[in-house]
Amino acid sequence: MVANIALPRIMKVGGGAVHQTGKLISELMRQRPMIVTDSFMLSTGVVDVIAQSIRDSGLEPAVFTGTVPDPTTHSLKQGVSAIQDHQADVLIGVGGGSAIDTAKALGILSRQGGQMRDYKAPRINNGDAIPVVAVPTTAGSGSEATQFTIITDSESDEKMLCAGIAFLPAAAIIDYEITLSMPPRLTADTGIDALTHAVEAYVSRKANLFSDFFALSAVKAIGENLRRVSTDGTDRQARESMMLAATQAGIAFSNSSVALVHGMSRPIGAHFHIAHGMANAMLFPTVTEFSAPAAQDRYADCGRALGVATADSSNAYATDALINELRALNHDLQVPTPHTFGIDRDAWAKKTPLMAEQALMSGSPANNPLVPNAEQIEGLYMEIYA
Repeated sequence: MVANIALPRIMKVGGGAVHQTGKLISELMRQRPMIVTDSFMLSTGVVDVIAQSIRDSGLEPAVFTGTVPDPTTHSLKQGVSAIQDHQADVLIGVGGGSAIDTAKALGILSRQGGQMRDYKAPRINNGDAIPVVAVPTTAGSGSEATQFTIITDSESDEKMLCAGIAFLPAAAIIDYEITLSMPPRLTADTGIDALTHAVEAYVSRKANLFSDFFALSAVKAIGENLRRVSTDGTDRQARESMMLAATQAGIAFSNSSVALVHGMSRPIGAHFHIAHGMANAMLFPTVTEFSAPAAQDRYADCGRALGVATADSSNAYATDALINELRALNHDLQVPTPHTFGIDRDAWAKKTPLMAEQALMSGSPANNPLVPNAEQIEGLYMEIYA
């Protein structure tokens, strides 16, 4: 099999890298930068640092703060207008996955037009788009290195997966110092999101030697640092390791794929407004247990990389240890179930057929080692409710 590998052209990695944003824009030979972010990030001072770096390079950035959590088709409209007004030729997405995904979506809509639903999977989008510089402020989504964006259709509540080189950032700035102020809940949710990316990339039917290397490296780093950084957010070494792991996991799944956990988590986020990383965490142990019999050797490798099994452990032991560790992580990091999150059981049950349908439509479950049908997905949704 020949793997098709795609990466950002430039990645500036290390503490203080945001101060080189202006230099990076110059390297990309762009003249009309626009920062895409939200009002919270504006209040933290990070946007000011980036804007000043751009000004120091002789350019004047515009700032769009209309990004919302779990971006919707409705939230993109003002962004397209702002880009047209500024005549932007590069977008700097500053924030978590939502801000970067917004910048990616705006980049393609501003050049190709149409509606976001026109670009959803299974369509592969390789056309023109305004270049994006991704500046992640969380260690989780990996969106800075992926050829995907997730946008919710405001009319149907479908969380749409949109894929293709058109969504791959031209450049990324990976500065762990931005994450030092992340609160524990966000640290935990985004950390488990990164772990899910890495494991699913490794067990995916689209996995390859290139993606495998980054996936296992990310699993190892997350195993060593997630609890540590969730306990002490000021631990700079752990923060740096988690930031790099999130990017490595993003590279892994962008060049392999995600699978059933992500296919099922997107509808949860769309219908019940649960943060993406938390929705993944709710599903991760149960879906792994369901999927493991079809790829025990691959899941066993993940257990060994995570540090809960040794090279001498049998595949069966290492796989069981992985599943047990995922459950332990959820306990230690206080991940709720849909029930303890406050979702009514009848409301949950009523939505499961639609969520199962939307999960299958995304295409992600087809990459799973064990490909489920709608009835099995509905059963998994009900199993995690407790």
